[in-house]
Amino acid sequence: MTVEEVIERYSDTVKVFMDLRIPCLVCGEPLWGTIEETAQRYNVELDILLKELNQVLDNKP
Repeated sequence: MTVEEVIERYSDTVKVFMDLRIPCLVCGEPLWGTIEETAQRYNVELDILLKELNQVLDNKP
């Protein structure tokens, strides 16, 4: 999935990206590419990003 798709479907995930210093998700700058590509671009461990995203989704009612 692209970052944009994740955020559109699961708005609660924005905090995960922001906490990991993946910038400007809420300031209007578009992020292109997949979750993996974005993690590489911002030097974020993919496993950590995926784990935290999944935790947000697991806690949704």
